[in-house]
Amino acid sequence: MVSMSQDESSPLQVFSMMSLSPNLGSPYPWLSELKSEERGLYLIHLLLTCANHVANGSIESANIALEQISQLASPDGDTMQRIAAYFTEALADRILKAWPGLHKALNSTRGTSALEEFLVRKLFFEMFPFLKVSFVLTNQAIIEAMEGEKMVHVIDLNAAEPVQWVAVIQALSSRPEGPPHLKITGIHQQKEVLDQMAHRLTEEAEKLDIPFQFNPIVSKLEDLDIEKLRVKTGEALAISSVLQLHSLLAFDDELVRNKSPLASKNLNGIHMQRALQMNQSTLGELLEKDAVNVYSTSPDSASSSPLSSTVSTKVDAFLNALWGLSPKLMVVTEQDSNHNGSTLMERLLESLYSYAALFDCLESTVPRASMERLKLEKMLFGSEIKNIISCEGAERKERHEKLEKWIQRLDLAGFRHVPLSYYGMLQARRLLQGYNCDGYKMKEENGCVVTCWQDRPLFSVSAWRCRK
Repeated sequence: MVSMSQDESSPLQVFSMMSLSPNLGSPYPWLSELKSEERGLYLIHLLLTCANHVANGSIESANIALEQISQLASPDGDTMQRIAAYFTEALADRILKAWPGLHKALNSTRGTSALEEFLVRKLFFEMFPFLKVSFVLTNQAIIEAMEGEKMVHVIDLNAAEPVQWVAVIQALSSRPEGPPHLKITGIHQQKEVLDQMAHRLTEEAEKLDIPFQFNPIVSKLEDLDIEKLRVKTGEALAISSVLQLHSLLAFDDELVRNKSPLASKNLNGIHMQRALQMNQSTLGELLEKDAVNVYSTSPDSASSSPLSSTVSTKVDAFLNALWGLSPKLMVVTEQDSNHNGSTLMERLLESLYSYAALFDCLESTVPRASMERLKLEKMLFGSEIKNIISCEGAERKERHEKLEKWIQRLDLAGFRHVPLSYYGMLQARRLLQGYNCDGYKMKEENGCVVTCWQDRPLFSVSAWRCRK
């Protein structure tokens, strides 16, 4: 990176001094002259500026910024153009919510069906290694924990991918002491998904002559009746939670109300000011830096949102209920990001970095014109970005938090952390190496695993058992 003298300004500082006045003309002719690197930096500046206007209720100024972004952003362009397209849509959606009738009318036909959501999540499974790493680590931890057990019960809190449990059935069938009686309880909102899983797993168990039972529960996680899990005395219980627990944080949003609007407004201003003080000279360097280098959070930033603290009645009650089942093992996979801040600027900055990494993964491995890539970015990542940026209260489900927060919550709920299997980690590393892409990395942190793109943590896997 080229060093800057004190007299020189960073690209973002230069852009921040440019007028967002419509007097420049529309469309803004000088925007088309920006090089790719300059365009990326200017898009970040415009997104931050626009978000700050939205947070402060300056709708006219936000509209001018959105008009300029629309000249540069594109859902089929480079990484930064694609990201900007979805963040812009999210910011515009947040503005429109000031007029509920208009917002509902414009979104009345935009809903995604449950089947489409299911299919796009399968695309995520196929195009990224993150869930495969989670399944390898989870399966090996379960197999080792269930050694010698005659009755094994596995609860899958989001039973959408039968391939995970097919691998477990195959591994248990080759145990020296013989296979156990295996029961899998699958929870999912769609009966059709559970029916497919039941058919696939029953077929595999019959082929390998393993005593098997599938217990389907059609339910949202927040509405789950623990009694329907049918955990019986004598069963060795394992629980698998993949990208599920964070959604429960949405139901305690009333705790956020004790933060005054003035405090939130001040925080937004601080985040904006710090973001504009960045001195990275290229987009690549900008995206590689940790968000902590963009703005220094206050000492109490870990609890900047009451929802970010470990006090959250819905998720705590749910974890306590799982603890009451006395599982021999529980494996938790979550997004390792801080997208649950109380202010819009905080969430925008954090999510900008995380999704930049995810979009960059695809840029490095999938052609830009790929329809599968476009569908995944729009229907999964675009939808998540909109939820993080546009929504508040119980409507904001995508409340991703860092591993250390989940460690605190699970510890308070009575669980004891156990290190993931060494053999499982070896398998996961081999899996990542098989992608022939240097960007995917895996870090071990005190017996937990964090999968990354370059040095950016994206997903965490941790294992737990009851502390009686």
